Amino acid sequence: MIIGIPKEIKSDEYRAGIVPVGVESLVKNGHKVFIETQAGLGSGITDEEYEKSGAKILSSAKNLYKKSELIIKVKEPLQQEYNLIRRGQIIFTYFHFASSEELTREMMKKGAICIAYETIQTEDGKLPLLVPMSEIAGRMSVQEGAKYLERPMEGKGILLGGIPGVARANVLILGAGVVGTNAAKIAAGLGANVTIMDINLERLRYLDDIMPANVNTLMCNSYNIKERLPHTDLLIGAVLIPGAKTPRLVIKEMISSMNPGSVLVDVSIDQGGCIETSRPTTHKNPTYIVDGVVHYCVTNMPGAVGRTSTYGLTNATLPYALEIANKGYKKAARENKTIRWGVNIAEGKITYKAVADAFNLPYFSPL
Repeated sequence: MIIGIPKEIKSDEYRAGIVPVGVESLVKNGHKVFIETQAGLGSGITDEEYEKSGAKILSSAKNLYKKSELIIKVKEPLQQEYNLIRRGQIIFTYFHFASSEELTREMMKKGAICIAYETIQTEDGKLPLLVPMSEIAGRMSVQEGAKYLERPMEGKGILLGGIPGVARANVLILGAGVVGTNAAKIAAGLGANVTIMDINLERLRYLDDIMPANVNTLMCNSYNIKERLPHTDLLIGAVLIPGAKTPRLVIKEMISSMNPGSVLVDVSIDQGGCIETSRPTTHKNPTYIVDGVVHYCVTNMPGAVGRTSTYGLTNATLPYALEIANKGYKKAARENKTIRWGVNIAEGKITYKAVADAFNLPYFSPL
């Protein structure tokens, strides 16, 4: 199969779709790999490194899309990429369709095969291609939250861990999945008072057993959220329903109960956000203020640490990319349910129910 890795064009996106060892694996399996020039620059990977691994460097995205049967990238196609995609071409990337009806309809119109990283799902319900980026986003959420709590960033001017004789900051995390757990680890390590909420009691029991003493667990419901918000310095939204739009757990009236200079980081923004006042931002303009609360809602947080993210992502995606390339998407999806879950749109039809439900569109079986 002919595989293309374009350069990412989303604002401040420094990740790349593959690393040199991934190219080497694909080439060893008999595939041809094209890389758009400087695709790896943001991750510290040169064109020469890709060439040594067996890739051919192309000077333009247009030429790369034209030649390639399978496109492997990181972020969803943007408007300027729509016309490069052709019917039957396989696009393997993060799509987050439920947060964008425009993208959904465009990919249906193009007739592409859209295999979404975020809905690749194992038999036990795990999301292996979300895990590495969720780990990074969870850890970064505390790092960014701590930064924006500083007074020059319009925050309260408090240190997460406090100092002897001065109170620690209070961190509230909504969601105890991979993002929430990693956020709790970092916040606890910095010495904050951490509360993590979820609707899964078994998960809360598990975290209660393994987390340090400064992490408390609490059932996630509107009463408990309302009760905690006035005392929260840093709020982290870490809610995920695979492939579906994120439910709004915090409404605008709740935000107004927080003290001025408090910070919220909505990691769920890729799927629409779990906080009513959230709207997508970029690394160049990451924050805005509503009711005195600093909102950080960057849609591609791991893109800022491109090198770590690119290597972590390729570790997870490469086995599935190889299987799709070796077998073709239909055979791969037929033989591997994990890949079948990833097929969101195929030949003009929505093949992932949560995406169809998000826009009241018809759903079709992926095979």
